[in-house]
Amino acid sequence: MLENYRSPWMDEDLDAFGDSVRRFCKEILEPNEMKWRAQHYIDRDAWLKAGELGMILPDLPEEYGGAGGTPAHACVVMREVGYVGASSWGYGINYLVGHYLANYGTEAQKQRWLPGMASGEVITSVAMTEPGTGSDLQGVRTTAKKRPDGKYVINGAKTFITNGQMCDMVVVVAKTSDAPGAKSISLMIVDTANPGFRRGKCLDKVGQDAGDTSEMFFDDCVVEADALLGGVEGQGFFQLMGQLPFERAMIAVSAAALMERALALTVDYVKERKAFGKALIEQQNTRFVLADVKATVTASRAFADVIIQRWIDGTLDSAMASMGKFWLTERQGEVIDKCVQFFGGYGYMLEYPIARMYADARVQRIYGGANEIQRELVARSL
Repeated sequence: MLENYRSPWMDEDLDAFGDSVRRFCKEILEPNEMKWRAQHYIDRDAWLKAGELGMILPDLPEEYGGAGGTPAHACVVMREVGYVGASSWGYGINYLVGHYLANYGTEAQKQRWLPGMASGEVITSVAMTEPGTGSDLQGVRTTAKKRPDGKYVINGAKTFITNGQMCDMVVVVAKTSDAPGAKSISLMIVDTANPGFRRGKCLDKVGQDAGDTSEMFFDDCVVEADALLGGVEGQGFFQLMGQLPFERAMIAVSAAALMERALALTVDYVKERKAFGKALIEQQNTRFVLADVKATVTASRAFADVIIQRWIDGTLDSAMASMGKFWLTERQGEVIDKCVQFFGGYGYMLEYPIARMYADARVQRIYGGANEIQRELVARSL
């Protein structure tokens, strides 16, 4: 973390919550990282312990299993998880799905799913991306056709799905009609115990190896009528658009935190590492480059704080979230790349956290909506 810098939205309650989250990150996430990377998934015990601390859905009402906090509590979790570099952990998907349900779900849907999601007993995923669709959500081919008895039959394939191997429930983006464009899109809630649901392989990625990113298949997957999120067809695209700014804000906040960690790791290293008889920190090039890095990291923290404050105030809009997403993830890539250079060959070895952070950072510019799409969204606000 940046020394002598306190985010203006923090208070004593958030400090105390942050301390408990930090202990969890240090005692649970950090020591198990290499094990989880090898097995390509996060143990369920970690989810359950996070649930006990109120980390997963901290800003939902207690009646739905949440901790009754505010978006500030959620942002504390995002930052602390970023500070230990645990970017593979897909807890954020539970957060997003929780807010899909809280904002658009029926009361029965909320009561059925939210308490288990908040406790970590229910792991969720969102099945948006399909082979060939990418950021074009209106181009999905997965269908959910309604039968005369009111049930829906889902058919289609999805890919790059976070929590795909571990999830107990998945929100599926599907077409429920032949209406043009967005009007045909609905969100369907599928229990993964459904015999029509099938997991594909866990995908090998460049980074974020501890995450179970997977393919999914729906083969005549029959669900009840109450699987339709909100109970009204054709609302899926608008439901997605309503929550995507928060997903992008989450990515932006994590990017800023990860930059801070990269700087801290590098400063520690250059103080210990010697070359030509002097510590690297005593070399002018090291000092000048890291001065630039610190300026970037400080500016990024300030930008993230603006996003968080607007989130807390309820004024975060799509343009601000998209700006944060593309600008901060690109700064993340630049900062970590510069930091890797100081580690020399060790910076390319995966036993060093900086190398893993380097590999993990690249996808930040892709998921949550590619950065090119984010620029287009911001341009529309000009």
